[in-house]
Amino acid sequence: MSQSFVNRYKGSLPKIGIRPVLDGRQGGIRESLENVTMEMAHSVARLLTENLKHSGGQPVECVIADTTIGGVAEAAQAAEKFAREGVGVSITVTPSWCYPTETIDTDPTIPKAIWGFNGTERPGAVYLAAAMSAHNQKGLPSFAIYGKDVQDMGDKEITPDVAGKLLQFAKAALAVATMRGKSYLSMGNVSMGIAGCIADEPFFQRYLGMRNEYVDMTEFVRRIEMGIYDKDEYEKALQWVKENCGEGEDVNPVHLKRTREQKDGDWKTVVKMALIARDLMVGNPKLAEMGYGEEAHGRNAIAAGFQGQRAWTDYFPTGDFMEAILTTSFDWNGIREPYTVSTENDTLNAVTMMFGHLLTNSAQLFADVRTYWSPDAVERVTGKKLTGLAEGGVIHLINSGPASLDWTGAQKAADGTPAIKPFWDISEDDAKACLESTKWCPAVDFFRGGGFSTDFTTKGGIPATMARVNLIAGVGPVLQIAEGYTVELPDDIHDVLDRRTNQTWPTTWFVPNLAGEGVFKDVYSVMNNWGSNHCAVSFGHIGGDLITLASMLRIPVSMHNVPGDRVFRPAAWSAFGTSDPEGADYRACGVYGPLYK
Repeated sequence: MSQSFVNRYKGSLPKIGIRPVLDGRQGGIRESLENVTMEMAHSVARLLTENLKHSGGQPVECVIADTTIGGVAEAAQAAEKFAREGVGVSITVTPSWCYPTETIDTDPTIPKAIWGFNGTERPGAVYLAAAMSAHNQKGLPSFAIYGKDVQDMGDKEITPDVAGKLLQFAKAALAVATMRGKSYLSMGNVSMGIAGCIADEPFFQRYLGMRNEYVDMTEFVRRIEMGIYDKDEYEKALQWVKENCGEGEDVNPVHLKRTREQKDGDWKTVVKMALIARDLMVGNPKLAEMGYGEEAHGRNAIAAGFQGQRAWTDYFPTGDFMEAILTTSFDWNGIREPYTVSTENDTLNAVTMMFGHLLTNSAQLFADVRTYWSPDAVERVTGKKLTGLAEGGVIHLINSGPASLDWTGAQKAADGTPAIKPFWDISEDDAKACLESTKWCPAVDFFRGGGFSTDFTTKGGIPATMARVNLIAGVGPVLQIAEGYTVELPDDIHDVLDRRTNQTWPTTWFVPNLAGEGVFKDVYSVMNNWGSNHCAVSFGHIGGDLITLASMLRIPVSMHNVPGDRVFRPAAWSAFGTSDPEGADYRACGVYGPLYK
């Protein structure tokens, strides 16, 4: 399979601006700092460009101010250059004292951080403290980066603790800058009365800087019937599906089983649906060649959702194949960046998936938070005891088919362990293994229009982070986070539990990391405090990155199990209380309000 590195959205990719700031007093002081300060800027640029990529695989670009910044005139020159170059992230570096209000970045919508070098000759830490005070007094939250150990002036090493904070900040800030100006596309409306399907426009506009776009599901019918899709690609896709998407068990009663002719027709429809949904999101120049110039543009959607139930699925095949293949890191065109598509048009789960994708560059899992299985309940229905990580009970994550095929866990890391990789690290063998681990089962009886659902069980031992944005009246958006691991259950336990719901759907058994108290005292408490029927799951323990991102957007975190040394928020948050970080987070987000007022 080939790999594709493209920017599928309108507009250029955001860049990171680096501001080398110093003491502006000439006559010996400034001159002694010029080289070392500019070298700090270049060192940071190297760190970021060598370790970060955009979700489309493109290298992250850094823009360094043309000169060091010793006062307001040079600060303005840097701001003008950054605006011209498309900078969406601001990092200030300095080894020395500087004049805070004259040199800080005052753009209120660009996430910003300051690295104050921990030295004693001309301590950057003094500027860092003064600059943070200025930021806080002006209502411009900024992240403070200060190394634990004193270094010598001119030391070019970026210590591991400083590097970690620079990367954590930059990843989250790039996510903020990337989603800004993009669209969320609702394909349909509210599914089965699920409140998360309601597109809350003030949330998207004021917190995320995004616009909302809407398409009725009849647009799929129009494009199918009028042939508004790439016919050549359709034939290629259908042949690929026949060769790679093996059908699984049909559990429907005899009188509801669809004929072979009907199933073949369903495959044709769902493949067309996948092409159409992608074209609706990001456009397709081929449509312009066919005479459909308006349709060729797409909606510049970085995330989308498909209503499906019930207005569509009572008559047409389910959107499961469309959702699953788009959220997967490969298809008939090769290995490529996955799309963010939410089943049932759950806009809030789509946002959470978008967060996870932008932070990890990998495919996200959409799932129902379906069932907590206690050890006693498992033993009662199976006669078996749970062991290992699952000993205290498990959460059954499952849904009717939109789960990305990456989440089979069939991809392999360098050490042979299961992984969900950025698409540029996925091999043809990885993709083939995911396909071979997946069956496509005819949709169950309450999907009257037919279609197919993905069926797989995620491999165990995968570090994972379950998350969800919820909207709370009187509060606004809040974020929930639970880091943990996937587990595999013995077949004689898995089969019994899985068949109690629907064995034709993809299953992920998840166990959160426990803290022995509070919401994370046990697995049941995590399930019992989850704020929705849905969740998004990311590869790795990325709770710290999510917390950093949420603070930039002013979204408080209502529950998490992230160790304190990975929690990184703007320096101003400590002014809202230090003994209760969760409460301080709520107070700070309430005072500052959404990023885009």
